[in-house]
Amino acid sequence: MAKDKCPECPKCLPGWLVQFGDLMSLLLTFFILLLSMAVMDKKKVEEYFDIMRKAMGFIDASTDVQTQSDKYSTMTSTSKDDSIDSTDDAMDEAVQEVNEVVNQMNDNISEEEKQIQIEKGKNEFTLDIPSTIMFEEGQYLLSNPNAKRFIAKVARVIRTLPQSYNIEIVGHTSASMYKNDTIPRDNWDLSALRSIEVVKELIKNRIDPAVLKVSAYASFHPKSEVAADNRRVEMRFFTDNNQSDILAEESFFDRLE
Repeated sequence: MAKDKCPECPKCLPGWLVQFGDLMSLLLTFFILLLSMAVMDKKKVEEYFDIMRKAMGFIDASTDVQTQSDKYSTMTSTSKDDSIDSTDDAMDEAVQEVNEVVNQMNDNISEEEKQIQIEKGKNEFTLDIPSTIMFEEGQYLLSNPNAKRFIAKVARVIRTLPQSYNIEIVGHTSASMYKNDTIPRDNWDLSALRSIEVVKELIKNRIDPAVLKVSAYASFHPKSEVAADNRRVEMRFFTDNNQSDILAEESFFDRLE
């Protein structure tokens, strides 16, 4: 006689669902406790919603569009003016301190020799240094102790200023034909190697190499028709604002359209 078939067991929920339900209950209890301990600050909530409205571009219904536009324009122009004023103040401070170093150096130079000049521009200033102060004729190695001390003083002033500056060292020569079989072979070599020599001296005086730049123009950027005026090294100090102003101007590719 065959045994009676065992009745099928009733289907029930999976076992993991019980643990999941316990977890949700615990989380709900946790957030209820947080809410019960929280203190609702009405002022902070209103400030939050006000910030969100401004961020999302919603307009206050109590004020017309023109009034709010004028207010925003005034705030933007004021912030820009403050930024420009602070940049100009920092630039004036830098020029004043570097000018003191320049005057000390010029006091040690004879009246017959060319003296160092400082020129201030938009977001930049430049030291125009006659090559005779730093280098021997036809040489590019910086061997003059006074020139090294001058660069060290300039570097110390730049390091102590609150605003960081990019520094471009530009070498120039006169139009006289300079030819040599060894380096420097011509005016291009001479102007470039002199710029590199000044940059290396600045690095020795703890100027960040990342802000330094070398340029050389040989005799192709003359200052005047006098040969002695054109033999020079320029130290150009400029801020990032100056570069952004340049980029904001109409570019070459815009003019192609």
